Amino acid sequence: MRLRLRELREDNDKKQQELAEYLGCCQQTYSRYENGKAQPSLEVMEALSVFYRVSVDYLMGLTDDSRPYERSRKIEL
Repeated sequence: MRLRLRELREDNDKKQQELAEYLGCCQQTYSRYENGKAQPSLEVMEALSVFYRVSVDYLMGLTDDSRPYERSRKIEL
């Protein structure tokens, strides 16, 4: 499964380091998420979906509809 992380990051003019800081991990870990060498946890996927305002399904490539689902609770990082 190839995640859309790199595409979204580049479309939003962000650096890997910026996303790593947002997630509370190191740049190398985030890089491994992008290149498929590590699988992000559900919590990381949820945080990225909030950051990019897309659904987790979109991040995972399960749908081409990027609209996020209505959230039943506020997510705090």
